Amino acid sequence: MPDQIERAFRRFEAQLPGRVSLPGGVGYAAATAIWAKPVGPMPRVVVHCRTPEDVQLSIRTARDCGLPLSVRGGGHDWAGRALCAGIVIDLSGMNGVFVDADHRSAIISGGARAADVAAVTDPLHVAAVTGTCSAVGMTGLTLGGGYGPLIGRFGLSLDNLLAAQVVLADGRVVVADDANEEELFWAVRGGGGNFGVVTAMRHRLHNVASVRTGMLVYPFSEAKAVLRRCAGIAASSPEDLTVQIGCAGGPDSKPVVMILPTWCGPRAEGEAQVAPFLNLGTLLAGSLEAMSYGTFLTLFDPYLANGQPVFMETCWLPALDSASTDVLVEAIEDAASPGCAIFTHEFRGAASRVPAGATAFGLRRDHVLVEIVATFVDRSDEEEEKRHRQWARATRQAFSPIVLPGGYPNFLTGDEPDRVAKSYGPNGGRLIAAKRHYDPDNIFRSAIPLPG
Repeated sequence: MPDQIERAFRRFEAQLPGRVSLPGGVGYAAATAIWAKPVGPMPRVVVHCRTPEDVQLSIRTARDCGLPLSVRGGGHDWAGRALCAGIVIDLSGMNGVFVDADHRSAIISGGARAADVAAVTDPLHVAAVTGTCSAVGMTGLTLGGGYGPLIGRFGLSLDNLLAAQVVLADGRVVVADDANEEELFWAVRGGGGNFGVVTAMRHRLHNVASVRTGMLVYPFSEAKAVLRRCAGIAASSPEDLTVQIGCAGGPDSKPVVMILPTWCGPRAEGEAQVAPFLNLGTLLAGSLEAMSYGTFLTLFDPYLANGQPVFMETCWLPALDSASTDVLVEAIEDAASPGCAIFTHEFRGAASRVPAGATAFGLRRDHVLVEIVATFVDRSDEEEEKRHRQWARATRQAFSPIVLPGGYPNFLTGDEPDRVAKSYGPNGGRLIAAKRHYDPDNIFRSAIPLPG
């Protein structure tokens, strides 16, 4: 087998000159650099794919050599699923975005990030439904769900997926949509990359010339009052307004409260709709302005440090109320370091009106997604690693009396099978059947977890 693998890698280099990264080679470090610092065995080879045919070659080689396979798009996954000990299909070079003539949809290549999409759509005064950060890959975000600032008006990212080009485990290239490979189309909208490699997607676009938004910073000493006032305003706001909340270390490493209201409705109404968020407490910094959607996506960029060890926990809450606010504030007070943070994402409006069985995504009711993040610098410091892991777990456990079952699969790992099963709810059985049909040998096992 070692000889077979060596021959296969030489074929890679012959067929894809300059597009194969091997350990010790030029570019290997960059090819394996992802948001979360990699742990465990590193890839035997990274194949920088440019076409579906390149992806087919990579899948066939992994199967023939009995090697693990993973797919790297944006690489923004805390669990490091983009990397494996075998062959990594790197789609980051496939980042083209092509808007249709009527500006109602766009073809988004498999490695495109939100920033790539916005760079093309902003000048046309339209927007795709993305997450909150510019660096996040559109494919991974969409296939797992896709919470973001447009969710109340337009739903999840996956609710705006119109078609997907997929390279299957058997090498076939198919297009899945409402009329072709309907079961695959249902499964990829919430089941992640478990069924094949998505090399291109057609996404619905929306007329969003600008949004009114900004990051408002309040002192942590006023956190409970600020968060409760914010939640009260958000609860009665129109669906065109989405509010994200964060508690994290500020420039001086002391915690602050960040409020990020985003209005995507009629421009004339925006200033009045977001104005109440300016008066939640003692405003330390920030303003609310009209800006392009692409500019909005950069607001969190200063808070994203690439290449650090990361632990993440997650849960779903029915609402951000006084009980959950108390837990959030107390958790930050007990944080292991300034690298600990908690962020929330709303799920409401258009997202909640999609029938539960229409896609594989499991929870179709109003709720709040909680993202618990613990980053630190030195993984060689076992005590530091332990403290951060324990803080993240303890924080999620503190929320446990008030959570909804399951959690966001994009943030879960496979070592919590009960939570994974509850995340998909009644869609779990159908997802398992789709997995057995499209990937019976579990070639794409590095994807987000599915029910057992």
